[in-house]
Amino acid sequence: MIIRVFLLISVFLLSATASLAQFGDISKRLGFGTQSSLSEEKIASGLKEALQVGAENAVKLTGRTDGYFANEAIKILMPKKLQAMEKGLRAVGYGTEVDDFVLSMNRSAEKAAPAAKKIFSDAILEMNIDDARKILNGGDTAATEYFKGKTTGKLTAAFTPVVEKTMDENNVTKQYKALAGKAKSVPFMKSPKMDITQYVVSEALDGLFYTLGQEEMKIRKDPVARTTSILKEVFGK
Repeated sequence: MIIRVFLLISVFLLSATASLAQFGDISKRLGFGTQSSLSEEKIASGLKEALQVGAENAVKLTGRTDGYFANEAIKILMPKKLQAMEKGLRAVGYGTEVDDFVLSMNRSAEKAAPAAKKIFSDAILEMNIDDARKILNGGDTAATEYFKGKTTGKLTAAFTPVVEKTMDENNVTKQYKALAGKAKSVPFMKSPKMDITQYVVSEALDGLFYTLGQEEMKIRKDPVARTTSILKEVFGK
């Protein structure tokens, strides 16, 4: 009787040991309870670095000559409410003047873009674990959306004086007034009033965030874009 009980206990212990071994193997496959699992702090650090790399790339790409003008995705075009006027002016031989005006708007945006660098850096420093968790669980441009929420107001304030100054240097306002004056001389052509500075600032920010979003998607999806060890570790998983 005692021998039978001993044998039963032995079988039970062997079965339990085998089950625990299987559970451990499954846990390792799922990444639980292993040293390879990343801490929230490391994930946050990786996301901050991704933001920093993406932001610096976006500023470099937009804040240079032809950063906006030569990029069809973010090029600042004639405002929609002025496109009828543009068409009419081109029809009567003022195409060159219109082109110069469009170029000057883009040059103003390119001049303003570097002002975003410090504002982006400050937003990164403010990011906490909860922000990191939301970004990690968000879409392909969740970090860019985080930037939008944190920096749009500050960027608008920083871009406006730079755009105004550059527009003055490039005679943007003067060119606009000249075009509007020419439009008035053409029968049946209207020249709506609008705030060109506000328009350029808004378009410049849209272009900057679009570029930032593209850079973020590269880091998330393209191993080549992960230029540091922590980016490779966090986004490689």
